[in-house]
This record gives sequence, C-alpha cells and structure tokens, in this order.
Amino acid sequence: MSKQKFDGHIGMTLEDSWLHLAETGQKVEKKTNIVYILLDDVGFAQFGCYGSNIETPNIDKLAAEGLRYNNFHTTAMCSPTRASLLTGANHHAAGVGTIVNVQTDFPNAIGHLNPEYATIAEVLKEYDYGTYAVGKWHLAPIDDISNQGPVDNWPLAKGFDKYYGFLNACTDQYYPELTRDNTNIFPPKTPEEGYHLSEDLSDQAINYLYDHVQGYPDKPFFLYLAYGAGHCPHQVPKKYVDKYKGRFDEGWDVIREKIFKKQKEIGIIPEDAKLTERNQFVPAWDSLNENQKKLFARYMEVYAGFIEHTDEQIGRVIDYINRIGERDNTIIVLLSDNGANGEGGVYGTFNSFVAGDINPDEKEFDFAFQHIEDMGGEYSYENYPLGWANAGNTPFKWYKTWAHCGGVKDPMIIRFPNGIRNAGEIRTQYSHVIDITPTVFELIGIKKPEFIKGVPQLAMHGVSFAYSLNAPQEPARKRVQYYEMLGNRGIWHDGWKLVANHLLVDEYAEDEWELYHTDVDYSEEYNLAQKMPEKVEELKSLWFAEAGKYGVFPLGSGALIKRTEKQEKKDALNRKKTLKMIHEVRKNLFRPITFSGKLAFNNRNNDVEITVNYQASDEGTLYAVGDRFNGYVLYVKEEKLYYVHNYIYREFYRSGPIDLTEGKMVIRVSTRMDRDEIGGRVSIFVNGEKRSKIQIPHFGVFLGKNLYIKDNGHTAAAPEVPNRYEYTGVIEQLELKASEYSIDEKRYLDELVFND
Repeated sequence: MSKQKFDGHIGMTLEDSWLHLAETGQKVEKKTNIVYILLDDVGFAQFGCYGSNIETPNIDKLAAEGLRYNNFHTTAMCSPTRASLLTGANHHAAGVGTIVNVQTDFPNAIGHLNPEYATIAEVLKEYDYGTYAVGKWHLAPIDDISNQGPVDNWPLAKGFDKYYGFLNACTDQYYPELTRDNTNIFPPKTPEEGYHLSEDLSDQAINYLYDHVQGYPDKPFFLYLAYGAGHCPHQVPKKYVDKYKGRFDEGWDVIREKIFKKQKEIGIIPEDAKLTERNQFVPAWDSLNENQKKLFARYMEVYAGFIEHTDEQIGRVIDYINRIGERDNTIIVLLSDNGANGEGGVYGTFNSFVAGDINPDEKEFDFAFQHIEDMGGEYSYENYPLGWANAGNTPFKWYKTWAHCGGVKDPMIIRFPNGIRNAGEIRTQYSHVIDITPTVFELIGIKKPEFIKGVPQLAMHGVSFAYSLNAPQEPARKRVQYYEMLGNRGIWHDGWKLVANHLLVDEYAEDEWELYHTDVDYSEEYNLAQKMPEKVEELKSLWFAEAGKYGVFPLGSGALIKRTEKQEKKDALNRKKTLKMIHEVRKNLFRPITFSGKLAFNNRNNDVEITVNYQASDEGTLYAVGDRFNGYVLYVKEEKLYYVHNYIYREFYRSGPIDLTEGKMVIRVSTRMDRDEIGGRVSIFVNGEKRSKIQIPHFGVFLGKNLYIKDNGHTAAAPEVPNRYEYTGVIEQLELKASEYSIDEKRYLDELVFND
C-alpha cells in the first residue's frame, strides 16, 4: 500500500475533527509489471532459439514475441550474477565476489549483499510494487540458512513481500530443502504423489500473482522466479528423459557442429563466427567405447528432459500473466546466470557429491552405468560430462567460472509488448547483467532513491540498454566491463577483450593473457596477444584500474583466499563450541539445528551426546546429517541402536546392532578423523561403555548439510531407514561438541566451489 501521512485536524471530538490522508509514497506513472526468470548453469546454446536441439517451445515463443541478445554477459557464477542482477552493481562491490558459501570477511566477499546496494525489490517497494521471490536465493551466508537464522539476508529482508524456494546453491528436485518466507518447511507432497520442484515453483509463482491481482488489481508487481534447472542435480520425470532417447547418440562433437550450423541459420551468431576447438580434457567422441557412449548420451538425455520440463513450467507462468490481462504491460527478462558447467568431469557424476574432476573416474563410471535406468530419478543426483558442457556453450571455449565466453556469454531474452516495436529480432550490442536493472528502471521511469531503510545508497554501475529495444543498429553505449571469478580475469573495452585463465595455474605471475578483437572475432577464436603486446598492456592497466574501482582485491587463489585474523579467531572459538539442548526435544517439524562455523561441525572431530528416557516401544531417528546421497544417521529400531555412515551413496559403514535396555540412557557418538587423510573412526558409547567402533575409510563432504534432531530430514542416509523416521520416544538432552579440523581445509573448500 502507498505510504500515507495524516493531514487533517484533530479536535476534542469527532464532530470537530476531520480526516484527510495525503499519499507520500512514489508511484510509477503507468502500471508496468516486471518479471525476472533466471535459469541456472544453462549455456548459450541450450535453448532452441539459440541453436539447441533441446525443445524449448515456451522460451522460443517468448523470444519470438520479444528480443534475443547475443552479446549479453554475466559474472560466470551463480551468487555473483544474482547479486548483480538484483542490485545493478558489480558483484565485488556488492559483497559477493564469488559464491556466498566462500565467505572471507573482506569487503568483496562478505557472503551477502552490501546494504548500500539495495535490491530491485527494495527500490520497487518505494514505488508501491508488490514484490515476490520464488526459487533459488543463494545470497545468504551458509551459516544463516537454518530456522534460527539470522534472516537479515533472506529474501523478505531484501525487499520481497513473500518468498518460496531454497536458500542454498542447489537442492534435490524431488525432496528439496524448502523455505517459505522465514521458515523452513517440507514439500507439500512426495515424488510418489507427483512432486517435482520446478512444478512447485511455478505453482507458487502463479499463486502469488493470483493473490496480488485479486487484492490489488491496479498495483504493479515484480516477480523474481529462479529455477534450480539446469544446475545439478539433473532430475526430471522419466517420460521427459525417454523422449530424447537416441537424440544424442552421435556424440558431442557432431552435436556441437549441428548446433553451430543451426545458430548461423537462425542468425543468433554472425555468419563469419568460428567454431572454437574442442576444449582441453574433453575426449573425442569417436575415442570412447560403446558403454561410454551409451552412458554419456543418457546423461544428456536427462539434461535435455530437465530443460524441456522447466520450459513447460515457465510457459505456465507466462500463460497465466497473459490470461489475467497483464501481457502487454509486463516486462519479462529471461536469462541464465552463467555458462554450462564442467563440474561433472570427464565421466560425469551419478551423484554430484562426488566432486567433479577433470581426471577420469572409472569407479564413478562403473557405478553410473549399473544404474543407467535410474538416471534422472529420485535416487540419482547427477551432473553430465564435460563434453556436453562444451557443446552447451557452442561456439565458445570453456565453462562456468571462466572469464572466456563459455563462462560469461549467456542467453538473454526480453519481452515487453508496450515497449518493443519489432518483435522477434536479435540485438548485438554488448551488455552485462549489471545493466538489466538500470534498463528496467529507465523503461518504467523511476530512479533509485538516495536512502532505503535509512541506508544511504550508492549508485548502480550498469548502463541502461533500453535504447537497443528499438534501435538494432545503434552502437553499444557501454564502454568497459571487467571480469573476475576465482582468479580468472578479463576486461572488455570498445570491442576488445583481454582474458586470463587462472583456474589451472598456481601463480598469478604465470598467467598468460589472451587478446581478442571481439568486434570481428565473435567466438574468441584468434588470440592476438603475441602480435599486439601494446594492446595487452593497455588493457591490463585498464583491468587493474577497474578492479581497484570496484573492490576486486584481494584476489583469491582458486577457491581460497588468505585467512584473516578475525576468521582465525572465529574458527578457534567454533572449534571449542558446544551446542547443548537442555530440554526435551520436540518434533523436528523441519527445524534443522546447525552448528555455527565456516565449515560447520560435520568435517571436524566431534562428540554428540544424547540423553534419552528409553522405553522398549520407542524407535526412530535420534539425529541425522545429510540425506540419501551423503550423510549419516543414528537410529533405534526393535530395541537396538544403529549407526550408518553413507559415503556418497557408494559405501555404507554400519555399526553392529547395539542392545538397549529401558530407562535413562546416555548415548555418545565420538567421531575422530585421521589427520591429513580422508578417513577416520566412529565410536559409540552407552552409559560410558564403548559398545561399537567403526573404521570409515572415506568421510563424505557435508558442507551445507543440516543436523536434524528426532527426525532424518527429507531422505534417510541409510537405505533401510524410512524417510521422515521420527523418534517416538523422549530425547531429554542433546549436547554437541566440536574440536579442531583434522582434514586439510583446502580440500573441502575446493569441493564446495566445484559443487556450487
């Protein structure tokens, strides 16, 4: 509602008083709704209207009714692109230099949005918009996403009236970790009842719009709709996978050539564009054996089905906007947050908790091949091989996280019937994700206020490209844009681009800068660095100037940035911290208890001590971490105590059944990791007596996994344990103690980044 100020007269009684309310809030002159639709890890060539053989009829229709941009760029990773999209600011200045999971306390990576760069939702609230966020958020520190919060970086605190989605980088599409507003919840139904996250997100988006137009038909709305697709896990109902059976049997080399040919036919790339060579580490399709070809083709069939299914859900939301009469006055912007990702490694991963690697993994291949018919289902958590990501970024080099086109040049479509005269055309002007919100503000005729919530605001960095909607030949008004992601760097300036690939280099001094004249070399095929050293030095100097201006420093080394003294003190405290629940634990109701600290308690030596008043009829989960793909669980069944450690859905380490007797009992689970190794041991004590000891050769990586008490969360880490296996007895007290790290921290941070 508009803000109102009393402007009448107050007498002693109503008879000698009169009422007048003056509106003080700002409004847009003409009602214009705004919808941002964001996809995840979708490459430049993975929509039909950008050359793919994946069927995306609803996205293609949106393009036919709007404009496609073929020179649009992002930050190369998800959290930073989201930060820039929502604020119009460069991601380092906004505080999100990389994914929010990697929080350094330096200003460029504080792990959440800097309040001086208000979100578009916060700005639009000043203009009386209804604001709704649905889907992936990934802009709150990982320690803050349990029910305890704090919630000051959750969507409702960032300008949205309502929120429904998931707060972390990714989630199970069948058993998602959902949040409604400021409370974590369970999904409304199970996969057996037909549940899938993408469908649920579209349902919620439509519900929010329904409520909005029913309550405030004259008030504009802003919908931010961010699907989990096509980020891992690639999960979709089998009928969508089977539809693509055989379509990718020719392999990524032939498919890439066909995409490239189609891109030229439909005009989405210039006629003189070149197809770059197959990426390093990607094997030639003809070099694979028959089983490899069969499995790798199936991976792509799953991904294609996942994208088509998501396209279907997008179509439902757009159809609803059309049906309620808001088509012509609604700006829809659809984009991907970065290029296709290569995190599945050479062989792909059936379970993405197996960190992607460029080196072949025979064991992972064998496991996936044995489960080829399960791919895409609720018992898979997969990501496709590098070769398909290379094809998904056709005609470009490299992938997500790279500053080359394969990481940063992405599809972007705008539909605005009231503002676009010649629908269906392609725009070639250079643009960047920071330019989208300034463009929208120009189109609806508003400016960012000087203060929001009492915080003085800094100016947006983007340059509006509203001029391009109806001026296809006008030169780009943007002149310069830097890139930096995990040490990979680049700078674009007036049709030239300098780029350094640091991800596979140890020292910055060893980086090799590549120079491309992008005005005439669309695909970044011809490296001119050796021929034009003066231009290289000119653009290097410009990169340093822009980096200093927008707070890029300090640069990290891959996933790591030097620890600050503040962080070391914080970690030292967390190593000694104790979580103690001193009252009877109530039904969980999806209220996960997380132990604060950068990597949580899961990857440290720890002790969990539980006091129960045990009765022979009691059974269920006492506590659990993770899910069926990676985790562990302590549970009681048929008067016996069990512990199961699930290592990435490959190996299960179990205690023998421990007999229990009725009465008060103290159960202690002691976890000790072997220093500088990946294994360790778990010992279980009952009333001080050691009852079981388990050697665990491989500890899973449980970053971002919640601790569930009296329930096992969404799915059980042990196959023999039912989902939602609530303990029927009384847990009087739970105490958790964590000590120092015992495994090289770098390993975990590296695996975290590659599983963004």
